Amino acid sequence: MEKYEKIKVVGRGAFGIVHLCRRRTDGALVILKEIPVEQMTRDERLAAQNECQVLKLLNHPNIIEYYENFLEDKALMIAMEYAPGGTLADYIQKRCNSLLDEDTILHFFVQILLALYHVHNKLILHRDLKTQNILLDKHQMIVKIGDFGISKILVSKSKAYTVVGTPCYISPELCEGKPYNQKSDIWALGCVLYELASLKRAFEAANLPALVLKIMSGTFAPISDRYSPELRQLILNMLNLDPSKRPQLNEIMANPICIRPLLNLYTDIGNVRMRRIEKSLPTMQTGTHGRPGSRVTGTRTRGGLSSLISTKMMHSLPLSSVYTWGSGISMPLRLPMLNTEVLQVSLGRTQKMGVTKSGRLITWEAPTVGCGEVSLPGAVEQMQHQFISRFLEGQSGVTIKSVSCGDLFTTCMTDRGIIMTFGSGSNGCLGHGNYNDITQPKIVEALLGYELVQVSCGASHVLAVTNEREVFSWGRGDNGRLGLGTQDTHNAPQQVNIPVDFEAQRVLCGVDCSMIMSTQHQILACGSNRDIFSSSEEFSAERSSMQMLVHQGGSGRARGQQESGSLVSQE
Repeated sequence: MEKYEKIKVVGRGAFGIVHLCRRRTDGALVILKEIPVEQMTRDERLAAQNECQVLKLLNHPNIIEYYENFLEDKALMIAMEYAPGGTLADYIQKRCNSLLDEDTILHFFVQILLALYHVHNKLILHRDLKTQNILLDKHQMIVKIGDFGISKILVSKSKAYTVVGTPCYISPELCEGKPYNQKSDIWALGCVLYELASLKRAFEAANLPALVLKIMSGTFAPISDRYSPELRQLILNMLNLDPSKRPQLNEIMANPICIRPLLNLYTDIGNVRMRRIEKSLPTMQTGTHGRPGSRVTGTRTRGGLSSLISTKMMHSLPLSSVYTWGSGISMPLRLPMLNTEVLQVSLGRTQKMGVTKSGRLITWEAPTVGCGEVSLPGAVEQMQHQFISRFLEGQSGVTIKSVSCGDLFTTCMTDRGIIMTFGSGSNGCLGHGNYNDITQPKIVEALLGYELVQVSCGASHVLAVTNEREVFSWGRGDNGRLGLGTQDTHNAPQQVNIPVDFEAQRVLCGVDCSMIMSTQHQILACGSNRDIFSSSEEFSAERSSMQMLVHQGGSGRARGQQESGSLVSQE
């Protein structure tokens, strides 16, 4: 133990104690499993020795790394990699009822997939794959499977018969005492994927007989319909009662739903041999952002998986890119992504928000002072204009369709036409009938009887239009920006009186004015008329019909004909 300094006990298992230690040579944190061998049965000693043998055979970025083992005070000590992000089970439990984004689910899943593929290639069965045995790095973005204490090395192609593993994850063939092979690990992998998508186990019961009955029936609650049919089908395929009908790991990798998240990792898909990659590389002349330039070359990574790396380290292909500029940022700055596809963005005075393809809100925030990570050697330091991305919590079972930001507050609309708001409640901008601040999206209850189709935020007011062409406004009323004929402020939605023949289609809010556009490209405008003529002559000539909208000024409402309809493209 002279190599290690014990810090604390982080776990106690059936075979011993798990210590968090510091390696004296370099200060790195490691895990030491202390397994007493003196009082062990023969089978327990074999299991402990088996874990060491298994760990020596495995070398993969998504598998906990093995360092060494030694005897200390009649105990077997196994030194291995420390994963500071905790277990995937803890991560799921902390979500409460806030479902994960599908892109995040697949980001985790394909890493487990690659790890299990490496395990099976070594002719090893894990036999206890579960969320408690899947660990996360400190950023909770990289997953690593561990705990191979009951793995079985298949010296031949024979099948294993021993019933092992956590009951909730055991396969139907194990329940029946049938032979165990790689397809039982596929069943457990399906249970893990289901748990990521539903935040609960596929099979649970009060006692073991009831649990076995549930597993043997193969019935489980469907996952949320916010997820794609392809994800639901993948779970069904892996949780097929017939082992022969469950897909192989390489078939899962080739599934279209897995290809994109696999390509977004720095590893290749499955067992692609280096010579095959190198053969195709001479025709590739691409830089790090898809521009002609640096030549791409192949390299070898830990675990025998290959990466494509340019002379400046090739980035994984993003699903989408979002840029920001202004407020001291003179050039467009790419914002960090969470392995997801962003379809729409909006920003207010302090917040930057986006909506993902799977209907979640993503926000970009400046990091807290002093929490920056140590940069890699040779990296260029960026002391300012850095942002971190995260998914907004409190969206359980809700699919967001669009987002709009005002000053210090945000409105979002669901796929069912429901408006939700959060942020600062000053000026009544949240529409909840009060001036309270809200940290999580909350439904605007006054509009629950309506199906909203579009919403827009000004600095301190909101307009929304329904599928029945009705318009509602709330918030600060200065200059008549709410279109209600007064300058009063309202903390709850008020219906705007518009002409009977005017079919409202879209609403647009400026800092202190508002516009409503009809299906016939007619426009109603209200609010401040202070700065409308301060623009260039070229702009005024190009949008001459807009001048008609503001002749009445102040809190009045004007109406004019937009001949070209080009306002739609100018949003």
